[in-house]
Amino acid sequence: MTQTTLCLDIGSGTQDVLYYDPSLEPENCPKFVLPSPARMVAARIRELTTAGRGVHLFGTNMGGGFFRAVKAHLDAGMAVTATPESAYSLGDDMGRLTSMGVVLAESCPAGHVPVHVADFDPGFWRSFLGAAGLPMPDRVAAAAQDHGFHPGKSNRRGRFTLWETFLSEAGGHPEALVYETPPVMLTRLRALRDSIGGGLTTDTASAAVLGALFDPDVAAACDQAGAVILNMGNSHILGALVFGGRIHGIYEQHQGLRQPEAVWEDLELFRRGELTLDMVFDAGGHGCMTLPLPAEARGFPRTFILGPKRGLLAGRDAVFPCPGGDMMLAGCFGLVKGMEWRREKER
Repeated sequence: MTQTTLCLDIGSGTQDVLYYDPSLEPENCPKFVLPSPARMVAARIRELTTAGRGVHLFGTNMGGGFFRAVKAHLDAGMAVTATPESAYSLGDDMGRLTSMGVVLAESCPAGHVPVHVADFDPGFWRSFLGAAGLPMPDRVAAAAQDHGFHPGKSNRRGRFTLWETFLSEAGGHPEALVYETPPVMLTRLRALRDSIGGGLTTDTASAAVLGALFDPDVAAACDQAGAVILNMGNSHILGALVFGGRIHGIYEQHQGLRQPEAVWEDLELFRRGELTLDMVFDAGGHGCMTLPLPAEARGFPRTFILGPKRGLLAGRDAVFPCPGGDMMLAGCFGLVKGMEWRREKER
């Protein structure tokens, strides 16, 4: 008996959705591209700003893509309260949030309108899938970007320590990027894991790399010679040096801060092992780290580019794959690939 899986890739702009049924060809599995949960929260807050109502945030830690809507609400002279857990969606520093005007409160004050915040809402999915004629899945797997909990420290530097740990301690083995139990500092992924009922989780950047490897042609190319897999996301850029079933280097930059020409120049240094953490951090990114690069990788000559902003690098000497027949679902197919690796490891 096959098990269906709802695979969610929750980004800053969209949540990309794959209703994965292994008895079907990937192209025939239901797929959706929806606004991200944070965008829906932001839209609700803007409605309440227009209505002149106070806002009370409650729920769990989630993506903070509604921060600007909260700031605009406060700037308009209206109140915002939040439960402590939901407040972490806006930042790690509670002192900074309270100085902005956010009041921590366990219950909804009179006159405020409660707004639920969560990356995964079972009620929403029951309604949505029911309207699409689909039963609730047997399990849920999800990806979301998590900088980690680093109060008083640089979020950029703190996030990149996670990649450093992956390369140095996990040896770059990609299955280590998919968590049954996320590390303690990944508070957003831990909340997401609990919300989906204990399913597998991963970072969105990891999901994109794994999604590229779901494509058998990309995987084969990475076995023959090394390649750069690059995800041009709406908010972040992530590059990985892949060869022989392992990731030998990670590069992470912010989308919009680095012009396409400069990104391509970074990649040329990256594939040679010459791009440093400080070079990327000083340019506004998170960092770069490479393990000793094997000669058999031949300088990682090929480049595979994914992500909604991949068009910025159109015309380059690169391949633009579509894992499972749909580039926007690359992260979801990455979750499928991660589940396959996990099953193989357990055998």
